[in-house]
Amino acid sequence: MSSRLLNSPQVLWQAPFQEVVAAEAGQQLSGPWRLLLLGDGSPTRHLQLLSGLAVDVELIAMEPEPLAGPEAPAEVAELPPPLLRRQVWLRCGDDCLAWAESWWNQEQADRHLGQRHQPIWHSLTANRAELYREVDGLAQVAAPWLEERFNRPGPFWSRHYRFFRGGKELTVIREVFSPQLERWLGPSQAAGHGTSHGASHGKR
Repeated sequence: MSSRLLNSPQVLWQAPFQEVVAAEAGQQLSGPWRLLLLGDGSPTRHLQLLSGLAVDVELIAMEPEPLAGPEAPAEVAELPPPLLRRQVWLRCGDDCLAWAESWWNQEQADRHLGQRHQPIWHSLTANRAELYREVDGLAQVAAPWLEERFNRPGPFWSRHYRFFRGGKELTVIREVFSPQLERWLGPSQAAGHGTSHGASHGKR
């Protein structure tokens, strides 16, 4: 396991922000993939339900990040510094089904990430604490290290979202999903749609 953060994947295509928050994005996606990427459910719960196996969190690194880089989602700028960035692989059995990175205020990270190999959803909902998820981004991304670990060619579907508690932003999370999920969800592209990464990049 690497002890250093990986470079964020390259964004090849991004849906307009307004379409994502209005639930109008992702028309090129099949129904199951649209629910996975734009729904407000727990991805670790979805992976467990699909595979029938527990989700193992493989921690890549957690490091301070004094300033978020240009590859970070715009919503990261709303988190109060100092920041910390965390990256993980999500595995079910022998299959690596997703990669994720998250940005946190250092104090919030210390409070919620005590069990660093536990899914974030489990940490944040301990004692049945109320939590709100807002999906803010849908994209297709690429990186050689994603292709190597997923054992599939890119590009890959990605999303990012925020968690809120009591109206206050806790974290920004980006997830990238393996095409291996087509085993349960079927093809990601809706019938009649070609690849989408050649479309114009959405801007906020």
